[in-house]
Amino acid sequence: MPEPPATPKPTAAPLKPPATPKPTAAPLKPPGNPKPPENPHPGPTEWNTGAAGIGPWPGPLPADKRYDPDLLRGGDARNVVDAYRYWTRDAIIADIDTRRHPLHVAIENFGNDANIGAVVRTANAFAVDTVHIVGRRRWNRRGAMVTDRYQRLRHHDTTEELLAYARNANLTVIAVDNVPGAARLEETSLPRHALLLFGQEGPGITEAARAGAALTVSIAQFGSTRSINAAVAAGIAMHTWIRQHADLSRAW
Repeated sequence: MPEPPATPKPTAAPLKPPATPKPTAAPLKPPGNPKPPENPHPGPTEWNTGAAGIGPWPGPLPADKRYDPDLLRGGDARNVVDAYRYWTRDAIIADIDTRRHPLHVAIENFGNDANIGAVVRTANAFAVDTVHIVGRRRWNRRGAMVTDRYQRLRHHDTTEELLAYARNANLTVIAVDNVPGAARLEETSLPRHALLLFGQEGPGITEAARAGAALTVSIAQFGSTRSINAAVAAGIAMHTWIRQHADLSRAW
C-alpha cells in the first residue's frame, strides 16, 4: 500500500504587524487665567492646585474701587485668599476689619523671639483683633509671610503696660504656659473678650505676666519634650478660642 504523502513543513510564521507606538504625553496646555466670579466665596489660595497667584484680569477691567489697576493688568501673586485677589491693601484691611474677632494676642519679646512672625501670620488667619508685642520693637518678620501688612500690631515697652491696656479695654488676660497649677486649656471655657498672653521660647511667661493674668492655662502633652514651640502653642490656643466663639459660617 503506498505511503501517504509527507506532511509539508510549516513555513515561517507570518511577520507580526508592527507594534502600535505608545502615545506620547499630551502637550502641556498653557495656563489659563480664570476670571474671578462676580460674588466669590472661594477657599484659601493654598487649597488650589497649580502655581500660586493669578494672571492679569481677562477682558475689560472692572471699575470697582476695591481693585488695584496695576494688579488687574499685571496679575496678583500675593499671599491672600482668592476673595481678595486684585484688591488694594487698604480695601483688604477694611474688609478684614469687619470680620475681626474680639480676641487679642500678646507675646513677650525681651530676647528678640523668632516666633513672632509665625504668631502674626496665624493671628491674621483667625482675624484676631490685635497682636501685641511686649519689649523689643524689632522682631523677625520673615515668618509673617507679609501678613503683618494686614494685621493690627501694637507695641508695649513692658508687661505692666500691656496689662494696663487690657484693663482699660475690658480684656481678660489668659496666660498660656506649661507651669504647675495651670488649668488645662482643653477643659477651659475661654472668655469672649480675651487677651492670650505668651512668653518667649524657653523661659516662658514672665512673673509679671503670671501675676497679672486672670488665669494661666497649659496645653496637654504626652511625649518626652518639656514644651512645644511658642508659635505652635499660640496657634493651638487661638484655635481653641475660635472653636468656642467664632461664627464658622463666615470662614473661608
